Amino acid sequence: MSGFRWVLHVDLDQFIAAVEVLRRPELAGRPVIVGGRGDPTERAVVSTASYEARAFGVGSGMPLRIAARKVPDAVILPVDQEAYLAASETVMATLRAQPGVTVQVLGWDEAFMGIETENPEAIARQVQAAVLERTQLHCSVGIGDTLVRAKVATGFAKPAGVFRLTAGNWSDVMGSRPTRDLWGVGTKVSGRLAKLGINTVAELAASDPQDLVPEFGPKMGPWYAELGRGDGAGVVDDTPWVARGHSRETTFQRDLTDPAQVDDAVRELTARVLEDVLAEGRPVIGLTLKIRYAPFVTTTRARKIPVTSDGNEILAGALGLAAGIEAGRPIRLLGLRAELAMPDDARKGHTPTRGGW
Repeated sequence: MSGFRWVLHVDLDQFIAAVEVLRRPELAGRPVIVGGRGDPTERAVVSTASYEARAFGVGSGMPLRIAARKVPDAVILPVDQEAYLAASETVMATLRAQPGVTVQVLGWDEAFMGIETENPEAIARQVQAAVLERTQLHCSVGIGDTLVRAKVATGFAKPAGVFRLTAGNWSDVMGSRPTRDLWGVGTKVSGRLAKLGINTVAELAASDPQDLVPEFGPKMGPWYAELGRGDGAGVVDDTPWVARGHSRETTFQRDLTDPAQVDDAVRELTARVLEDVLAEGRPVIGLTLKIRYAPFVTTTRARKIPVTSDGNEILAGALGLAAGIEAGRPIRLLGLRAELAMPDDARKGHTPTRGGW
């Protein structure tokens, strides 16, 4: 093939729900919600929802009980990670089998593809057909001249479509949109930008990068300005992704109120995280404790620790973070993340929220 080097972003449509419908064809066309153990009376959140359920306002991260109220006739299913992982591996193998492509996996349900071609739309349709034939799953494809533009383009391609977003049409398509529509800019960051008088993508693109430094720092400030222009790397990197860390969390069916309960829960979380850390064979350099107080207020406590693989030292660090939990305040969720030392040859960038490309 010859032509321009394009970036394609392949995103499987309603992936988890679609896998469940394939296993249960009778659910096709019905509102399907996947989360927790499939019991809306328990504390759990929505992992994904079918388009039919999303039409009622159900979204990922929503408490399962609220989702059930929004769609009383929805089919609510438990999470089956092994099934989704198996489906994902088949999809990624299908992408890698396409001639002349470089594939960079982003997660279970999405990946970048680099391809040199004069007709990226034709390649995108070819990829969609190959994935559908192999897995019976539909995907949307964004086409761009940078990774950021390809990723954002996919939002306009859904469901099961193809959309091209380049330097030529970025301003027309994205300029008037709110900054939160950008990949890597969530509600919190868009709120901080708004305080600086930056509300739209066009305003962010036109901003002086140095004006963002006092608010976001010398690295992320200029990078947000770059993101507003859709600029950045245009090369897909197939270097295997190495996890920056491992985390575990537990939602308690009854709030924890006793310090002894909290202590036991932190110890159990640490033991589970240590299993993952030991399997990686890399030392821990930092810890983050996530606390969700009742009814639904979430906070985090983090600290760097001396480089170590000693389980007792890691536990001591986790318990030290837990010592800052507000006494007597009911807790509905605890999570622990261990940050790992990175190999010298690890890929430096992964997503915009991890420091850019």
